[in-house]
Amino acid sequence: MSLQPIAARRFLLRERGLGLAPKFLAMNWLFVLCVGLLAGVGYTALYSAAGGSPTPYANSQIFRFFGALLLMFAIAMVDIRVIAKFSWVAYALGILLLLVVMKFGHTGLGAKRWITVGGMEIQPSELMKLFLILALASYLHRASYERVANLLFLLPAVLIILLPVGLILKEPNLGTAIITALLGSTLLLGAGVRWWKFAILLALIAIAAPLIYHHLHAYQRARIITFLNPGSDPLGAGYNIIQSKIALGSGGFFGQGYLHGTQNQLNFLPEKQTDFVFTIIAEEFGFLGSVAVLALLASIIAIAFYIATTCTHQFGRLVALGIGTNFFLYCFVNLSMVMGLIPVGGVPLPLISYGGSALTAVMLGFGVLMSVHVHRDVTFASGDD
Repeated sequence: MSLQPIAARRFLLRERGLGLAPKFLAMNWLFVLCVGLLAGVGYTALYSAAGGSPTPYANSQIFRFFGALLLMFAIAMVDIRVIAKFSWVAYALGILLLLVVMKFGHTGLGAKRWITVGGMEIQPSELMKLFLILALASYLHRASYERVANLLFLLPAVLIILLPVGLILKEPNLGTAIITALLGSTLLLGAGVRWWKFAILLALIAIAAPLIYHHLHAYQRARIITFLNPGSDPLGAGYNIIQSKIALGSGGFFGQGYLHGTQNQLNFLPEKQTDFVFTIIAEEFGFLGSVAVLALLASIIAIAFYIATTCTHQFGRLVALGIGTNFFLYCFVNLSMVMGLIPVGGVPLPLISYGGSALTAVMLGFGVLMSVHVHRDVTFASGDD
């Protein structure tokens, strides 16, 4: 039998799109397994955070996860070229939601970050990060290295990044704004922007640091002071990080045992179901349990970057790079925060911390990542972006 008809059929299947069943089987199931295991870790930690009860955190979170998992599967079936066509619509929607937050958002701890849609509270800044990835990838994916080096070509890309960053800063939400800016910078670097341009930018930021500090909100300056000297206010601003470090250290090598963590069960840990959920894992499962969770997080990041390297089209490579980087920044900022390496910034640990907005945003991104993987060999026509 000639191989030419077989090759032709494969080409037509690739260009017209596989059926739903082959697409479903073509997903990266190692990645799906890691995501499911991480959600299981989250359920275990939230069950402990409630004193050994599935309510109010664990059951609510796992129901959200399964709903988001179905959404991830559905998005994975969508041709990545269709997603690319709607990338600017998603970006415009994200900007609109950020504007709505400024006008009608709920105020908490001096910041407007949430709006209620259909009875559910969402944080648009979390969704905006994914929408920014899609829009930037759409803008950059056909650019040659020579064109990327052109400052006039880069100017619109910089404005695409600065617009949501500025709106997020107005909430104010400094941590998420910095992560969003880093995401945009990573995609520019991945598209071929020379590293020395970022070095110049970092140098300018360092020079302007005193002026930036002067214009921070009072609570933001307090976080920096607490980070530098937690003992200056051990019962106030420094309480969270001090208790977090005690919990991390008290777990030892093997941990105190599930549901037996003293800092957790005696409610010394602040925000233990959200920002400081990793301290529960460290206290109750020790160094070994902590390393196992870190390995699981690292596996998800590694698979995302692997998908980026195996994708044959630039749009998919940039999207996978952005989604992997976003997940890495979530983990890096949260873990550094609970260890006292950076100031406390209110960034959750994805799929483990309690909360719907971050979980939904992460799973939406994972759905797009799986679509990149399933459609990694498709060809983009001139009108597909």
